[in-house]
Amino acid sequence: MINLEHDVRRIKNEVLTRVAKLAFEDKLDPGELGEIPFEMIKGHEPHFRCCIYKEREIIIQRTRLAVGKMPNGVADNGGVITVIPSACEGCPITRFRVTENCQKCMMKSCQQACPFGAITMTGRGAYIEQDKCKECGRCAAACPYNAIADLIRPCRRSCPVNAISITDEKLAVIDEEKCISCGNCMKNCPFSAISDRSWILPVIDAIKSDRYVAAIVAPALEGQFGVNSTMGKLRSALKALGFDEAYEVAIGADAVAKDEAEELCEVLEGDGKMTTSCCPAFVNMINRHFPRLKGYMSTTGSPMVATARMIKQAHPDATVVFIGPCVAKKTEVQDTEGADYALTTEEIYALFNARGIDVEEMEDLPQEGSVYGKRFSEAGGVTGAVMRVLEEEGLAPAVAAHRCNGAVECKKALTLLASGRFPSNFIEGMACEGGCMNGPANLQNPKLFTQTRNKLLAAADGRGVVENVKNYGLDKIDIRRIRGGDTKHMIQGGD
Repeated sequence: MINLEHDVRRIKNEVLTRVAKLAFEDKLDPGELGEIPFEMIKGHEPHFRCCIYKEREIIIQRTRLAVGKMPNGVADNGGVITVIPSACEGCPITRFRVTENCQKCMMKSCQQACPFGAITMTGRGAYIEQDKCKECGRCAAACPYNAIADLIRPCRRSCPVNAISITDEKLAVIDEEKCISCGNCMKNCPFSAISDRSWILPVIDAIKSDRYVAAIVAPALEGQFGVNSTMGKLRSALKALGFDEAYEVAIGADAVAKDEAEELCEVLEGDGKMTTSCCPAFVNMINRHFPRLKGYMSTTGSPMVATARMIKQAHPDATVVFIGPCVAKKTEVQDTEGADYALTTEEIYALFNARGIDVEEMEDLPQEGSVYGKRFSEAGGVTGAVMRVLEEEGLAPAVAAHRCNGAVECKKALTLLASGRFPSNFIEGMACEGGCMNGPANLQNPKLFTQTRNKLLAAADGRGVVENVKNYGLDKIDIRRIRGGDTKHMIQGGD
């Protein structure tokens, strides 16, 4: 099926697949789960780490995450992304190191600047005693030759909101109060020491039950499972897996585009500004780091919320499972009324593997979403769909749109908006560079996947957004994030 690019991804997939297979076969007991590390790590020679015992310990903790538990020794505070301590120990990087640029100068500025006595002078130059170093950075700032290198861990460097700190034991720790669940740390840790915990077990239980269970599939998954893995084939694969029905989230994206377009017109009539609300990591960034900007956020729910509510209107007791490349969707499920569970691309691929399902071999079902809804998963796609709706409805407000491509750009735009210096009046926020299609839990090489996806989308029909919303009856469903009540006071912005 898919050629996973590296050992990190292969190990995670194998653990998830083994756990899923046991769950489908009703063999989820401690004994069977306990055999997974020994079945994966055989013999006496290490494959990736210092020893087989460490490798097996990491598999044990990955198994805990696969069954929905936190790693041993990590408090369960409700977060979906966590550090695996035993895996993080494989990153013994010391942040500040003296380079060959050291001139053994007489002023000894670095030594004088260190308040912890961590720097001594040797015949070869300055030396940092790492046991004493607190990584304050004063030595690097004081050196006139820039001879002290500041080596930031990949996880800390990639976090756009400074939610990761390093303990005295040199382990990474995530501050849940700051974390926006964007998954950048997961994506950039070379040891895969940061991971998400899974909901595959309750989803499998739901599939095996008598309840009506529907899968809703993010647009970013079209083409993820091979060059011929259309959205129609993916929906067929999910029904073969045991879901009663599978829907394109692009249907909900069409509804969101229509609702946000109308909401934007209302905001611009009052000379206001509005941010989109489709990316949960962007929403988390506003809520946790720019709370004064909550009033600027669109009250329209995400495509996931819209699609889930469409299903539950027809099937009130349905269990709805969102499937996509986004880890932050798991926090959105916890925070909003819509889907009941969220699985990542990695997790659904493991379920397919456990049941021997090849997406490319499945029946190709008809298209459901418009191409504009399908492109919600691309940076700029939300804006493109909103502008399309304005065109279809013959509206021409003075929209000055800004498309934030990645969490760093999102943070810059929100900082300017908070200071009153942001010129645009419509701000699209995408925490992943390139959009959802480059989410942290995707499987394919981004460049190859983009080529595949563009070919598949080129074959989509040209149905209109507004027409599609009416066809599915979504124009009669409340898709606002806050259901009922007066929400108009939220859309004008302000302090």
